[in-house]
Formats: sequence, C-alpha cells, structure tokens
Amino acid sequence: MSSIPVIDPASAEASLLDRVGLRTRIGLCQLPLTAILVCIVLAAPAAWPGMLNEPLFQASLLVHVLLLICCWAFPWERLPHHASLLIPLGDMAALTLSHLGAAEFLSSFPILLIFPVIWLSASNSFPGFSALISFLGPLLIIAPPLLGRSTPPTATEATGAVLIPVMLLAVSLGVRFVTANMALQQRRLEKKDAELRQLLEVSSERESLLQTILDTIDIGLITVDETGKTMLTNHQHEFFERSTASQGDADSERHTLALFGQDRKTPLPESRWPVTRAAAGETFGDYLVWVGEGSTARALSTAARTIETESGNFRGAVLAYNDVTSLVEALRAKDEVIATVSHELRTPITSIVGNLEFAANANSPEDASRYVEIAYKNAERLSELVSSLLQSGSAGMKVYPRETDFAGLIDSVVGSVLPQAAAAGIDIRTDVPAPLWTHTDPLRMAQVLDNLLSNAIKYSPEGGVVAIRARADDGLLTLDVQDTGIGLSPPDAARVFERFFRAKSARASSIPGTGLGLAITKAIVEGHSGTISCASKPGYGSIFTISLPARS
Repeated sequence: MSSIPVIDPASAEASLLDRVGLRTRIGLCQLPLTAILVCIVLAAPAAWPGMLNEPLFQASLLVHVLLLICCWAFPWERLPHHASLLIPLGDMAALTLSHLGAAEFLSSFPILLIFPVIWLSASNSFPGFSALISFLGPLLIIAPPLLGRSTPPTATEATGAVLIPVMLLAVSLGVRFVTANMALQQRRLEKKDAELRQLLEVSSERESLLQTILDTIDIGLITVDETGKTMLTNHQHEFFERSTASQGDADSERHTLALFGQDRKTPLPESRWPVTRAAAGETFGDYLVWVGEGSTARALSTAARTIETESGNFRGAVLAYNDVTSLVEALRAKDEVIATVSHELRTPITSIVGNLEFAANANSPEDASRYVEIAYKNAERLSELVSSLLQSGSAGMKVYPRETDFAGLIDSVVGSVLPQAAAAGIDIRTDVPAPLWTHTDPLRMAQVLDNLLSNAIKYSPEGGVVAIRARADDGLLTLDVQDTGIGLSPPDAARVFERFFRAKSARASSIPGTGLGLAITKAIVEGHSGTISCASKPGYGSIFTISLPARS
C-alpha cells in the first residue's frame, strides 16, 4: 500500500527557491522593504502632510526605485557572487536620506534598517563587516541629527540613539548564528545524504549480485512472507512458472497447479503444500511432491528455511526446490531393469540346474540325454541374454559401413528365418528391387533385420503375414517391416525402443523376450546416422520403418 509523502515546508521552500533564477531571488529579498515604503508613501498625505515635499525624502524614494529596478534588471548571474550585497548597502544609504529628510514627520525610519541588516547577515559574506555596519550604520544615521541640534538630546532620544544600533547588532548576530547553524545542519544533512546514497549504491550492488547469484543456480527459489505472499524469486522459478503456465495462472500457481504425493495419484491437501508449510514456519528438506498430471508431471524435491527478525519473530521463509523428475524416473527404471534382468537370468539358470539334476538321476540314457538337451538350450538362451546385455550396455554401437547390396542382405536374412516362420505358420512377403546398393555395415544390418523379422514372426498369430518393403529415393533408403500381430498401444509404441521394456500385450501373452532386441536395433540404426520408428495399433499389427542414408 503506498503512503502519502510528508513534505518538509523548509525543504519545499528551499526547493522552490532553487528553481527560480538569481534575479528573482534578489528581487524577492527587496520586496518587503519596498512594500513598507509604498505603504508609507500612500499614508503620507493624511498622516504626515508635507513629508512628500521634502527633497531628501524624494531623493531616497528615487534611490529605492532605482535599487528595485536593478534587482530585476542586472545580470547578477554574470557578476561576482558578492555583487548583490550592493543592494542592501544602497538601502541603508536610501534610508539615511529618508531619515534626514523626514525625521520630523516620522522618526522610525532607522527601524527599517533591519531589512538590509538581515540581508547582509544572512548572506554569510564578510561576517565582521556585516556586524560592524549593522551597528555603525544606524548609529551614523541617528546620532548626527541629534548632535547637530542647538538643544542637547533628551535621555529618551539618547537612549534610542544607542538602543537601536545595539538592537540591530543583536539582530545581525542572531541571524548570523542562525544562518551558521542552518549551514552546519545543511552540511550534516548533505553528509548524511551522501552516506545514504553510498549505502544505497552498496545495497543496490549487493542486491544485484545476490540476484545474479540466485539466477545462476539451477534450483528454483521463492521467498514468501508470513501470509504466503511472494517477495523474491529467481530465474529458475520464473522459468518453471512459464513451463507450467498451461496448467494454471503463473501468478497464482500454488492455487491452481495440481500437487500430488509420491505415488503421483493422491492429491496433496493445501496444508501439505510446500509453500503453505513454509509460510506456516515449518522447516523441512527433501520433501518430494509431484506437480501436474500425465506426461507433463514433474517431480520436485523441496526444502524450506524460516526468516526471523533479530528478536526472533517469524518474518517469512525461503523455499527451494529442484526438478528431480529425471532422477526419479532413472531410479524407477533401474528398479525395473534389476527386476527384469533378475527374472530373465533366474529362469534359464533354474531350468539348467533342474534338468541337470534330472539327468544325473535319470533311469535311462535316453531320459538323461533329453534333460541335457533341455539344459543345453537354456544355456544357449542364457548366453544370448548375456550377449544382449553386453551389447545394450556398451557405450556405443560400432559400425563399419561398406558398399552392400541391401536386396541380397534381405534375401539372406529372410532365408535364415524361413524355418521359424514356417513353424509358426507365418507367410513372409518381400517387395525389394534388386540390386539395391547402399553404404552400410552388412553384419550389423543383418542383426537389425533378424531382430525385426524375429519379433514380427514371434508376435503374429498363425496364418499371419510379415511384409518387407525397401526403396531408395533421393539418397535415402527406407525399409518397412510390417506384421499382422497383436500390435501395441500408443504409449507402448512410444517406449518400445527402451531397454528391457516389454508391452503389456507381450507380457500377457507369455511370449518370451528380454526387451533388449529393439534397443540394440535402434543403436545400430543410429550408428548409421539413421532413424527408426514404430506405428502400431492393438489387434492390427505394427510397422517398423527405418530410414538410412543410401550413401555415406
């Protein structure tokens, strides 16, 4: 809430004088005396008849008029700083003429010397001369007429002749002391102002440095007061607000964004929101919450520390949070990998051990041979699984491209999987122009084709069809492997190239597999600077499309 500024009258007046010119200021200093003289002149015909006819009084009025004109007409800005003191000195001379010419009508003209005395004393120039002229000026005006009379002055007149100069000297000294004190206070204020400005600059520099530091770190920071109102944020928090703006108003995200617990399903009550807890004065760390729903949900690790005054009163809190979605997903994937690998390794090992025990206790050589054969097949499966694990875990898939007839490569791979297709009742159809020259690694691409065709046969029902199409256009080789199998849901199709991932439909059908073949296939394709994609629909089969540069 904005407050009404309190204006210091003295500072406002000083500010007003600073805005006007030097001529105006000098003219304003002369106006009080001029105004009094105008009043005397206007009242003279009725109060003091004949005073306006006195030559010396007329001369004094002429001097006053000339001085007033000089105040406004002279270019004081171009003259020396002390030149304006000629005006009060001229006023003293003019008042001397007024007293000499009109003393018998109005004896209080010396009192008007207070105006030039104040002017001289307040100028802070020539302090000794100002004090001296403040005493001698009135004395020289009053004393000569009294001393030049034939009759001696009365006690009252003598006392007035001395009292008025003393009084004006006291006024001069008082003005001088007040002016000096004001100047001292002004210097102190200017010093304090300079110190405050310096402190403000230091504070601004520190604030800028602090903001730069806060904007540099990749942790979101937000400072709230005791009511939960935001006081300070950093760049990372603003970025997070922008990235989640589609879910709610960024200015009130704590009220609009969906917050969930660690299971990503249970909505958090408002009392458990990190900002609410921080505003309530709680201190916590590693408090995990999920923000948003669906694929855009983000995991945040939050922490809060309170802000207290020197007396220990709660003023607010600092809330820090870090997006740990990738870490949480990695830990979840790690658990899935460990569980999958443990299961896949345990199954053939258990079969090998069990069948070897059966072989050792077999009643006939034929039974022992059958158990050994089963153990051998499981050993081969175990060897293949370990090989796949080693390949998928390698830092990169090395390829050695050379000029290759891709049509011949397809024919060779199709020939090797024909027995498997025939046993499953699957028809393999090819649509490949021959020859189809490309620059690829024939060994690795044969592995890619074998993986795709084996999967297509494995997940297709009896009587299904697997179609292979290849073409080269504009320097790009495109290969399609299409099946009429069980298909994949869109979410499963998006994750089919992840290591150890197996679709729900595959797990439900009890079809064996490690979830590594397509991950290895993707690595080989990308090693050729190519891309692979999957388009599928449950119950309608899948299409795997590979795009490769036809020439290196």
